[in-house]
Amino acid sequence: MKFLTGTAAILAATTSLASAGGLDRSSQNINILFERGNYVELSFGFTDPSVDGTDTSPFSSAFGESIGNTGSNFTTAGFGLKYQFTDKTSFALIIDEPYGSDVTYPGDNTTALGGTEAIVDSYAVTGIARYKFDDNWSVHGGLRYQEISANVTLSGAAYGGLNGYNGAFESDGAFGYLIGGAYERPDIALRVALTYNSKITHDLRTTETINGIGVNLINPTLAARSETEVEAPESINLDFQSGIAPDTLLFGNVRYASYEDTVVSPIFFDAAVEPTIENTSLTTIEDSTDVSLGVARRFNENWSGSIAVGWSSKGDDDLVSPLAPRNGSQSITLGARYEQDAMVISGGIRYTALGDARPETGTPDVERAVFEDNSAVSVGVRVGFRF
Repeated sequence: MKFLTGTAAILAATTSLASAGGLDRSSQNINILFERGNYVELSFGFTDPSVDGTDTSPFSSAFGESIGNTGSNFTTAGFGLKYQFTDKTSFALIIDEPYGSDVTYPGDNTTALGGTEAIVDSYAVTGIARYKFDDNWSVHGGLRYQEISANVTLSGAAYGGLNGYNGAFESDGAFGYLIGGAYERPDIALRVALTYNSKITHDLRTTETINGIGVNLINPTLAARSETEVEAPESINLDFQSGIAPDTLLFGNVRYASYEDTVVSPIFFDAAVEPTIENTSLTTIEDSTDVSLGVARRFNENWSGSIAVGWSSKGDDDLVSPLAPRNGSQSITLGARYEQDAMVISGGIRYTALGDARPETGTPDVERAVFEDNSAVSVGVRVGFRF
């Protein structure tokens, strides 16, 4: 019997994770660590979301009218290098974009949410060492350096006195770590790998304004520039694969990320909202669980293909932050892989159905819009070489 070997699950991971929970973009994937021999790769992904809704705020000038697409196209890029020092020791270097957001509401600030925007950018450099005890058991761990920046605007009648608020968060770098282990049975291409990613705390230099005016001019007791502490979430990834028939591989992934600890509460925003809300935050992101499951099949010595389905958890209800107007998702991914000598090229396309949601503001929560039947399409390509 002959099984697919290596990371055939890469066929379903060539696109950025438009279906992932929270702000996830790369899912902090470390599969390159299990590539055979020495290996280097470049990856590129493009996502085209279609996320529109209906204005349901009675105080809006556009009450009952449609809200155009709030999701901007975005790209992701990555780099990976794996080096095999000995039969037992190896090392991987991964550069990726772990988190991101590109949400912009069309319209002006007389509508419910017109002009509201959330832009988050990040990149990370991760170094991972692996030690194999034998053919079955191994451990891995390393350090991650990560930078995050953001720009958030609250605009529209739904925000009342905070209509026109902007928080600009300058880039900050900080370190975290990851640790895990794996069990393998090469004879059936079985691998189960568990990885814990620590939280990373960032101190983001923050400038707060309302309609372009620094808040220190509005309230001299509060500085326009300050530091905002933000925690990127800790997470756990479970990756698995197993041969189920000759040239056929079952693979999947489960990821849990603790986003409820990601609180963004700049000093002026906190002071303005605190009398009505105890735990203030520009974002309200619930913990997320993402699951994917697929099958890969090798057709000949050069070509393989795969299909995978994915699911992202929903919140307790469909009331969500306007900065993330969706609630859970389901996806399907088709992938293909070509391997010739030292070169490996893989590509894929993913369709994601985004869960219906109702963006809300205020205390208690009040629906401001309804988003239904939205989706995103992602495409990606990955080029690798063995050396």
